[in-house]
Amino acid sequence: MDYPLTRTAAALTAVYNAYALARPDALVKGLEGQVDQAESTLLARTWAGRDLPVAALALAAPSPLRDVAVGLRIAADVTDATVLGLRTSGTPRRKALGVTLGWAALNALALAVDRRRARGRA
Repeated sequence: MDYPLTRTAAALTAVYNAYALARPDALVKGLEGQVDQAESTLLARTWAGRDLPVAALALAAPSPLRDVAVGLRIAADVTDATVLGLRTSGTPRRKALGVTLGWAALNALALAVDRRRARGRA
């Protein structure tokens, strides 16, 4: 499999989005009620509309489009960190920032490792 870590991260993003669409109340619980059910549902739908096509591109596209998809994924995570960081406080803010920025870092690391491995095979 070409770029296996990058593709795994993209697949996990798609799985999370399917889960968030099915259970938008999970965000309400995870953020300890600092977003309400209506906000959580709106976020889940917005994220799915953005993240599922980006994940599909990362899964199916060759480089350089795959790399663009990962860049979009990272930008989306930083945007989510900003929005949720401004909307929450205390422990929910720390959780939101940890997850969003952690996922951005994981995607960047996956791409960097996959690129390095690909160069080693060339």
